[in-house]
Amino acid sequence: MRKPPVFTPEEIARFRAELAARRAPGAHEPGRWSVSPLNRRTDVVGSLPGTVRLRDATLRSLETLPGVTATAGAKRAFLRRVVATGVPEVVTAGPGRRAEDVLKAEVDLVKGENPECRVICPLMRSTDDIDRAARAGYDAVQVWVQGFGETALLYRPDVYSAAWRGEEWRTPDTPRDRTAVLDRAARLIRYARSLGLEVIAPMLMVSYLTEEDHATTVAALTAAGAGELTLFDGPGALSPEAYGHLVCRTRELAPDVAVGLHPHNTFGLAVGCAIAAVRAGAGAVELSVNGYCGGPGNADLAATALAFEAVYGVRTGIRTETLTELARHGAELTGCQPARNHPMTGPDAFCWGGLDFITQETAVDPLLHNCVEPALVGNERRIPFTPDSGPYTLADRTAALGIELPPAALDQLLDQVQQLMSRENRLATDEDLRALVRGLG
Repeated sequence: MRKPPVFTPEEIARFRAELAARRAPGAHEPGRWSVSPLNRRTDVVGSLPGTVRLRDATLRSLETLPGVTATAGAKRAFLRRVVATGVPEVVTAGPGRRAEDVLKAEVDLVKGENPECRVICPLMRSTDDIDRAARAGYDAVQVWVQGFGETALLYRPDVYSAAWRGEEWRTPDTPRDRTAVLDRAARLIRYARSLGLEVIAPMLMVSYLTEEDHATTVAALTAAGAGELTLFDGPGALSPEAYGHLVCRTRELAPDVAVGLHPHNTFGLAVGCAIAAVRAGAGAVELSVNGYCGGPGNADLAATALAFEAVYGVRTGIRTETLTELARHGAELTGCQPARNHPMTGPDAFCWGGLDFITQETAVDPLLHNCVEPALVGNERRIPFTPDSGPYTLADRTAALGIELPPAALDQLLDQVQQLMSRENRLATDEDLRALVRGLG
């Protein structure tokens, strides 16, 4: 069926010329994205680096995700998919009670997929943990440093296990102030460095650090040999501006040490915090697939990657076309389904409903309401048939089903479909359309 044309070829050509005049190279890449030219002006957004490292911490984050009971085999298969995205760094689960051969198998899996991917073991609490990580072949370890003095005892697992057994955990060496907490971390950092391991020092609960504590912490950890200081904000209490300030201050205090961040999404600002921190000089962003973590979650891998790539032109090296499939495998692994309109990877992330103008604008230029081409992240554009849909949307839907109808029959079908949806209070399915077409005679 030849649909009655809405616009002439000359009008469409003028539409496209007008759009082209409002776009700028880089901010507009045909077939990839079309974002505001303002995003690429340094006088508007400031200066950002050419590249950024995205560090996937999904496996470690799953340990704090309520109700996840995935098998070891399923986690290994998922890890393989994570590495296949091209992420340059992966944080596995911590050593905990896991056997050493299991730790080594994870390292071997990552290196087998991508020898250049750096494998990081978190949660180093003792020299024994560090020994095990070294023997397993990890590139780097994370020595986590709480942001308090005596209150840091809240986060010591050995305190709880001893108290539960009725044992006295308080000793003359129990850290009671900030200096003691930093001294303990520094000993672990020096030990890891002595084994040839790179050391990342996550500074936890950074939203609680005073300016003075921040300065003494940076000095102690860098003096011990930490190669990166990662600003962890578990509560998600830092604004993007505050994150930027802490990164700037950290770089002033330790200009030769890398700075990273691990933002949480309490206020929906995790990606914004990542952008602000990288603008301020952070070189690595720790995040996870679908933003998985306990509480409000982390920055999402797909949303963060595309924000850097499309909005600001910062390269991540991520194979973005793999991200939707990875996100959906993550949902299968965890049983935690993100929202249908979850940024970039949700099944409705590129669905603007079924109005006729949606079908028409897509034909003129697919990057109008969808500023990112869905295929760029392995997703697809959806235009469902809804109560607001008109004959053009219905014509496209029936054509996709191999059904050709003249305009008069299509008008009759449209009326019947709308009655069905109103009567049954649901959207029409493809089977509904086929059945109604058969009834047209």
